[in-house]
Amino acid sequence: MGGEDERAEGVGESPAGEGRPRGGLAYEQARLAYTIIQALLEHTRVTQDLVALMAQVISDETQEALVNTPHWAAYMDSRRVLERTRQDVEQFAEVWTRLAEELEPPVAPGSQKAREAD
Repeated sequence: MGGEDERAEGVGESPAGEGRPRGGLAYEQARLAYTIIQALLEHTRVTQDLVALMAQVISDETQEALVNTPHWAAYMDSRRVLERTRQDVEQFAEVWTRLAEELEPPVAPGSQKAREAD
């Protein structure tokens, strides 16, 4: 009936009661977040390359006028924030890797899962 005790499919605690989601939901969420972040970072890198290329082909007068606009100031502020965020992204990648290892431990040679994978 939609009571508070009902849980979304695959979100209950693990059988050991460790509080980790069943069905790899946390792993899938982390993987999705990581994928989104990687796509955004790649887009940002490409955009920065494009801005640098455009800066090379415009005249000095136009370039000076451009860098004195609020748009350029916002762009530069955003770049600085992204540089500071880079450390956070690297930390997130480390956490994601540990989470993946916890939720999907390596298969031991000779185990049932290893035989199924063959």
